[in-house]
Amino acid sequence: MPRPWFKRRYRDYEIEPDQIFLDDANLSNLDRQQFEGVIESPIAHRSLFALGGFFVLVFLLFVGRLVVLQIAEGQNFFAQSENNRLRQVPLFAERGIIYDRNNVEIAWNTSPDEGDDATFSYRAYTPLSGHGHLLGYVSYPQKDSSGNFWRYAIEGQAGLEKKYNDLLAGINGAELIETDAGLNAISTNTIATAISGENLITTVDSRIQHNLYEAIRLQAEAGGFQGGAGSIMNIRTGELIAFTSYPEFDPYTIAEGDDVEAIRGFFNDSRKPFLNRVLSGVYSPGSTVKPFLGIGALNEGLITDQTTILSTGRIEVPNPYNPSAPSVFVDWRSGGHGVTDIYHAIADSVNTFFYAIGGGYRGQEGLGISRIEEYARAFGIAEPTGIDFGDEALGTIPNPDWKEKTFADGTWRLGDTYNTSIGQFGFQVTPIQMTRAVAAIANDGILVTPMLIRQEPEKTPVPIDIPAEDYAIIRRAMRETVTTGTSGIVNVPEVAMAAKTGTAQVGVDNEFYNSWIVGFFPYDNPRYSFSIVMERAPEWSDGSAGRAMREFITRVTEDYPEFWQDPTLD
Repeated sequence: MPRPWFKRRYRDYEIEPDQIFLDDANLSNLDRQQFEGVIESPIAHRSLFALGGFFVLVFLLFVGRLVVLQIAEGQNFFAQSENNRLRQVPLFAERGIIYDRNNVEIAWNTSPDEGDDATFSYRAYTPLSGHGHLLGYVSYPQKDSSGNFWRYAIEGQAGLEKKYNDLLAGINGAELIETDAGLNAISTNTIATAISGENLITTVDSRIQHNLYEAIRLQAEAGGFQGGAGSIMNIRTGELIAFTSYPEFDPYTIAEGDDVEAIRGFFNDSRKPFLNRVLSGVYSPGSTVKPFLGIGALNEGLITDQTTILSTGRIEVPNPYNPSAPSVFVDWRSGGHGVTDIYHAIADSVNTFFYAIGGGYRGQEGLGISRIEEYARAFGIAEPTGIDFGDEALGTIPNPDWKEKTFADGTWRLGDTYNTSIGQFGFQVTPIQMTRAVAAIANDGILVTPMLIRQEPEKTPVPIDIPAEDYAIIRRAMRETVTTGTSGIVNVPEVAMAAKTGTAQVGVDNEFYNSWIVGFFPYDNPRYSFSIVMERAPEWSDGSAGRAMREFITRVTEDYPEFWQDPTLD
């Protein structure tokens, strides 16, 4: 038989004796579960070394961790263990109380509700509306998930609470509590006594503030106004007895932070309830600037109280490029006001009279834009009032430089002067500026710094020398505005008012308007100046700031008649 062309390869397998001699029947009855009858083979040296290395590594890790815990971080853990035994907790200082001018509490402290584990007092605020922007609100101490305080202070977040936080807050104390392993108190020791904050006495009369706010609110709701603001100031000292803005937020709701829906409503309100319109709102003043142009024209000798100008309801300025299309500037009364002097011009708010004394017309010389700006700024219009509170806006007085920066066609024209003369064309002021400016008319030229906290008055004279006779003429004109003119709505028996109203068209298509009233009282012996602005009503509305002022007078007469009987008003 021939051999195959390939050669089989065999491996050399070692056959164990038990594989040969032991049969599958296990005749020897060996316990195979205990490995009887199995020939043992030794563990490989490599496996032994690997297992030994594993145990050495684990040992080294434990030793390293012990070194870290006992040596490197031992002192820290010792301090922590001591803190577990001795725990320091804050003793919260009582916050100072805020009072109105009559020592009525308008912000004070209340104890936590029963079952509340808070160790500090909560803040409570007057239930009278109108104090939100004045008082502001606070934030409270907070604990982490372990029950330890991470915020230690009651801090003012807005208004007087924020402005005078350092005074009101006081100084926290501290208490040392010794506990056992179960954190049960063993002993308590005070290591620093809490020092209560100082009280604050404001210049505000809370009842006057409330009534002014409610008058503005009611007029806003009735007339469709977006908002409003008002202030009343002592013309001799600068003390603000009312300082309010509508709409407002509720200090209590914001401070507590529990009513999420209400808080979200404040932030989402398109009327901007967090805007303090008295200080930070800027508005076209409209005709409320006319008394200041009048006093400028009197002082410059451009007119006297006997000067008259014929008002036909419009003036025309020739157009050198198109003589058939002159520029026309109209009065609010289409038929005009007839022969007009300064008294009649202010009382009836005669636009054409102020076009003439502002920009000049025919034979009447005008102040011109430079002197208009000079006199407006002399009375603090579009200038900081110096009030030590909040973020104060400044406003704008239009002039050639402003127009050049604002408009593509920056050429200043006579018509711009005319429009500025009646408080339009980019003219913007704040309500607090107007309250202060009118006070300077009432007190013969002294600019007082508005204040909300009683202190020594700050006074500076109007920086232009103006005779007392000119101030008297303007005051008389503002009184006639009430008795026979456009402010007749505040002609009341309770007190002799002197005032000036104003209206300014706003919006892309002049579809809204702002309404003003400014003035002082009583006329014969002035003590208080005031301003109210009602913001952005639709053109169909018949609402006005004058109506708001009349509502205020009515409310005070019913609720607080002794205010009008104050002997210092006589």
